[in-house]
Amino acid sequence: MLEEFKKFLIKGNMVDMAVGFIFGAAFATVVKSLVSNVIMPPVGLLMGGVDFSQLFVALDGKEYATMAVLDKAAAPAIKYGVFINDLISFLILGFVIFLGVKAYNNMKEAEPEEAPSIKKCAECAMDIPVEAHVCGHCTKAVA
Repeated sequence: MLEEFKKFLIKGNMVDMAVGFIFGAAFATVVKSLVSNVIMPPVGLLMGGVDFSQLFVALDGKEYATMAVLDKAAAPAIKYGVFINDLISFLILGFVIFLGVKAYNNMKEAEPEEAPSIKKCAECAMDIPVEAHVCGHCTKAVA
C-alpha cells in the first residue's frame, strides 16, 4: 500500500496539480488586490464615495462608525460590503480564467483526425478493411 501511495504521489499529474493549486492561490491574491485596490475605489467614487468594504449591518442593534470599531467590539454583523468585494473578485477571476483557457485552446494544435480503417460492405453491411476490393463475408466486389 505504501508503494502504491508513493507511485500515486510521484505521478506527473499529481505534481502538475500541486503546482496548479499553488499558482492558483497566488493568482487569487493578485486578483483580490486588483479588485480591492484598483477596481473598487473608482466604483465607490462613481457611487458617491461608497467604500464597499465598510458596509455592514450590526446584529446587536448598536451603531458602529467603522468596520474596525465593529471588529474591536467583536459584535456580530452581516458584512455585505465584504461579500460584494468578494463577489466581484470571483467574477473577475472567473473571467480571467475563461480567457486563459480560451487562449490555451486556440494555441493548442488541432489533433489530426485518424482516417477510418474499416468500411461497411454495401451488400451485406459487414465491416471490412478500407483497402479491401472484395468483401470477405459475401464475396461481392466493393468500391
